[in-house]
Amino acid sequence: MPAVPGSMYQGQGPTCFDKMKMGFYLGFAVGMASGALFGGFSALRGGLRGRELVNTVGKVMIQGGGSFGTFLAIGSGLRC
Repeated sequence: MPAVPGSMYQGQGPTCFDKMKMGFYLGFAVGMASGALFGGFSALRGGLRGRELVNTVGKVMIQGGGSFGTFLAIGSGLRC
């Protein structure tokens, strides 16, 4: 299938900043998913229920997503 004319980059590859953004987005998504799994299991093992459970799992998801996204963005920037 031929390339679509008038694509986003119009014959050029993505810039280094675009690669870093995509690395951050991918890392954030993976970190959020792993934070939901690990944070959820540890919170349930700790006996949390209701609002405490949701707050704790949400906090772990944001922390995991932010840290993993940052590391993946830095790694993508180093490869530019």
